[in-house]
Amino acid sequence: MKQELKEIISRSLTKIYPALKEMPDFTIDYPQEKFGDFSTNIALILEKRTGERPETIANKIIGEIGDKEIFESVTVAKPGFINFKIALPYFQKKISEIIQAGKNYGQSDLGKDLKVNIEFISANPTGPLTLGNGRGGYDGDVLANVFKAYGAEVERDYYINDIGGQIIVLGHSVLKDQEAKYQGPYIEELTKKIKSKNPQEAGQEAAAILMEESIKKTIAKMGIKFNHWFSEKELVDQGLVSEMTGRLTKLGFTYEKDGAIFLRTSKFGDDKDRVLVTSEGEQTYFSSDIAYHLGKIQRGYGLLIDFWGADHHGYIKRMQAAIEVLRKQENWQGELKILISQLVRLVSKGKEFKMSKRTGTYITLDELIEEVGLDVTRFFFLERALNTHLDFDLDLAKERSQMNPVYYVQYAFARIHSILAKCKMQNANLKMTNQNFKLLTHPAEIKLIKQLVRLPDLILEIVADFQVQKLPAYSIELARAFHNFYEQCPVLQAENDLKNARLDLVRATQIVLKNTLDLMGISAPEKM
Repeated sequence: MKQELKEIISRSLTKIYPALKEMPDFTIDYPQEKFGDFSTNIALILEKRTGERPETIANKIIGEIGDKEIFESVTVAKPGFINFKIALPYFQKKISEIIQAGKNYGQSDLGKDLKVNIEFISANPTGPLTLGNGRGGYDGDVLANVFKAYGAEVERDYYINDIGGQIIVLGHSVLKDQEAKYQGPYIEELTKKIKSKNPQEAGQEAAAILMEESIKKTIAKMGIKFNHWFSEKELVDQGLVSEMTGRLTKLGFTYEKDGAIFLRTSKFGDDKDRVLVTSEGEQTYFSSDIAYHLGKIQRGYGLLIDFWGADHHGYIKRMQAAIEVLRKQENWQGELKILISQLVRLVSKGKEFKMSKRTGTYITLDELIEEVGLDVTRFFFLERALNTHLDFDLDLAKERSQMNPVYYVQYAFARIHSILAKCKMQNANLKMTNQNFKLLTHPAEIKLIKQLVRLPDLILEIVADFQVQKLPAYSIELARAFHNFYEQCPVLQAENDLKNARLDLVRATQIVLKNTLDLMGISAPEKM
C-alpha cells in the first residue's frame, strides 16, 4: 500500500516539477487514526529545493493527484503533511487479493537483482552456544527470510574462527595446564577425547569436536540452516590470506614498519592503520577477516550483512575501512552493513538467573530451548531491537496463557482453524464475491482488514532498516485485531452473504498470520 502511494506521489511530482533531476527520499507513515490511514512528509522535503511553502507544495500535489477511487479524502495538515484516508471499497477488495495470493502474499520481486550474504552467530568454537549467540542467530535467520520474501537471492554464512589465541587457550584448558581458562563438564568430556599434548593441536581438535557435536547440533535445534560454513584455518592453509595481503601490497594499500605489514585503514575512516602481518610473520585475525570478506565480494554479493556481538563494537571502523580498500581493488559497488547485538539476561521472579544444570556457570542456548520450546525462544529473542539489552523473562516464557505473546498469537491461528473447520462440517455453500465484501463495515472488521494489508509494506520496511522486531510486534497487533473481530462480529451465526464475507475475512487473516509466523520461523498450530 505504501509502495502504491509512493508511486502515485512520484508520478505527480514529475508533472509538477519536471526540472527535478532525482526523486527526493520521502516517507509514508501511519498517522494517528483521526488524521487518516497514511501521511507523507514530501512537501516538507521539497521546501528547500523549491523555495515554496510546504502547504503550497502539498496543495499542488493534491491537485495533481485528483479524485482517484483509491482515496476517500486527501488533506493538508500543518506544517505541510499530506494525510490520506483510503476509500473503504479499496480495502475491502484486498481480501480477495490476499486469498488469491495465498502463501505468496507479502512477497515481491523488487529485490530480484540483489544478491545478499548474511553472516551471523559465528561464535568462537570454544564452548557451547550461549544466550548471547541467540540474538544475532535468530535476527540473522529472520532477516534472511525477509530478504527472500523481497525477491533477493539470499545465502547464510557461518565463519569459524578455528585458529589463533582462543584456540590455543582451549587447548591449554583441555590439557589442564597452568594456562587453562575454560572449564565445565564439556571440557572434561573433551579431555577424554583429545590425544595430542600440543596446546595448538589439542585446541584445534577440541574446536572441531565442539563444532560437530555441540554448535552445529544447537543450530539445528534453533531451526537455522546455513548455506556455507567457512573455516578461518582453511583460508590460511589455502594461502588465500597471504594472497590477499600480497595483492593489497602491490596496489599500494600497505606498508612495512618495524618488520610488520600495516594496512592504510586510516585513509578510509579508521582512527589508525592496522596490522595485517606481525613482525614475527604471523597473519592477524584482521587479515583473515579481510580475506573472508574479499571472498564474499568475489562470490558476487551486492549486500553484505554481518551480525556481531557487543564486544566487537570497536572493530567496526577498521572493517568498514578494509571494505573501502576492497571496493577500490575489486571495483565493487555493494554495501557492508554491520549489526551489533546487545547483551541478554535470563530473568526469573525479577532477578537474573545464571545457574546452568550442565556447566554450573551459565545457561546454554540448548538448555533454554529445552526449557521453554523453540517457538517461545525465537519470539522472545526477536521481540526486542538488536541494539537494546534483552531481559528474557523465564516465567513469562513458560506461561501457557494469553499473557504469553507467543501463545496469544498462536491461539489466534488455532481459533481461525477451528472456525473454518466448523464451517466445513456445516457443508456451507460459500462463494467469494466482491459484492459480499461491501457488507464488511463494522469497525472491528475494518480494523482487521487494515492490519492485513500492512504485511507487504512491513517487509519493505525491514529490508530498508533491518528492524526485524517489527514482525513479532505486527503479529501481536494482527492477533489482537482478529480476537477483537471474533468477539464483536459473529461469523458462523451471521446471515448468508455476511457470513460468506466474514469467512473470507477469516481466511485472509489465516493466510497473513501464517505468512508472518513463517517469516519468523515460528509454527502455526491448528489446535492449542
